[in-house]
Amino acid sequence: MMTEKYVTTRITPLESLDTLSPYEIDKLQDVSQGGLYRLFRQCCLAVLNSGSQLDSTKMVLDKFSNFDIKISQKHRSVQLELRNAPAAAFVNGEIITGIREQLFSVLRDLLYVGTEMETCCPGASESETITNMVFHILRHANAIRPHIQPDLVVCWGGHSIDRGEYDYTKKVGYEMGLRGLNICTGCGPGAMKGPMKGATISHAKQRIKDGRYVGISEPGIIAAESPNPIVNELIIMPDIEKRLEAFVRLGHGIVVFPGGAGTAEEILYILGILLHEKNHNIPFPLVFTGPEGSDAYFNTIDDFIRATLGDEATKRYQIIVDDPHSVAEVMREGLEQVTRYRKATSESFHYNWQLYIPEAFQQPFEPTHENMAELKLMKGQPDFELAAHLRRALSGIVAGNVKEPGIRAIEENGPFEICGEKAIMQPLDHLLESFVAQRRMKINYQEYQPCYRLQPDSQLAGA
Repeated sequence: MMTEKYVTTRITPLESLDTLSPYEIDKLQDVSQGGLYRLFRQCCLAVLNSGSQLDSTKMVLDKFSNFDIKISQKHRSVQLELRNAPAAAFVNGEIITGIREQLFSVLRDLLYVGTEMETCCPGASESETITNMVFHILRHANAIRPHIQPDLVVCWGGHSIDRGEYDYTKKVGYEMGLRGLNICTGCGPGAMKGPMKGATISHAKQRIKDGRYVGISEPGIIAAESPNPIVNELIIMPDIEKRLEAFVRLGHGIVVFPGGAGTAEEILYILGILLHEKNHNIPFPLVFTGPEGSDAYFNTIDDFIRATLGDEATKRYQIIVDDPHSVAEVMREGLEQVTRYRKATSESFHYNWQLYIPEAFQQPFEPTHENMAELKLMKGQPDFELAAHLRRALSGIVAGNVKEPGIRAIEENGPFEICGEKAIMQPLDHLLESFVAQRRMKINYQEYQPCYRLQPDSQLAGA
């Protein structure tokens, strides 16, 4: 039985990132507003806190307020000094190997974005710069595999799911792993962990020794959704928008499990992109799936999409309930179609350059009370633009639920006010109420208080 709560120790990397410059070390230790220390400490704490039942960044930071991390360059390699680290990351005083790897992945990505990416792609448009930045970060993390045919399936879904739904995600991951497919998720618990866990078993049965379990996160969410140790490729993107772009550029198909506001945000993101006329002919397999009893969840999602984005959006996905085998087969066949298309169009297998992502999906959105109130939630605009605004609304709700700045903003100024046309607000209200009723907003659902208020605007058409 573990009685020790905290561990103080020193660790070094096993393979990569052997040396740092004095400039890089100073940047990581810089506690000023422009320094990386606060971000570095928060992300490392998230990695060390794997398996926690806390899904609030603020609560995690408060609980481990005495945690500190120092970095130095010793005669052999980089060394991290951990003070008052969560004991769950250690066994018999030794840090778990997967967690050690993830700590140095955090170090690698924060340094790369904070130094070398500051002058990315001079002369390119802002949209091109963002897409190239995402590519460079993924390549620097060795996530780009140019000589392998499409086999990476992105799995989205909630961190707050019940045991039956979690077991189902493992079964789907198992079936996909039997077919030699690899898994990419948001790297946290719940539906982000289950598919990886299932795939590890089937990869072992198939004697696949280089299985990929890619976890993509960002600093604002990582402490609330700590990486699970199965992740063997952890990548930290600068913000949620680049995280989402990394999923759809690196992955070859997407499976969506039941979830809450964050999962709905991801669904709106991919559907908004696929609805753009420039992407109509690009194959991108998209499956919504869950165990028996999840029909109501997906019916609500489907109704919401029809009411807001229209019937055309529903043609871009399949709903499969309680059939892991069929999900894996549909995804395998979809990836074969992706392979044929990319061969025919001379597109790379490893990064989906051809997919057009409008700037509305790339620009970072700061969920302040003012920005949330100014969202354009109304009919009469292109479907992809409405999807972009709806995605921002859901992103703000996620921030208010689990991200430290969002939680503090709600504490200081009350719930976000979200205004829009009645034809949009009614289905949005129904969707969010279903998430609350199904206990999908937070792990500690008994304590959940909505961080938003929906206000139909009588000045808008149809209100």
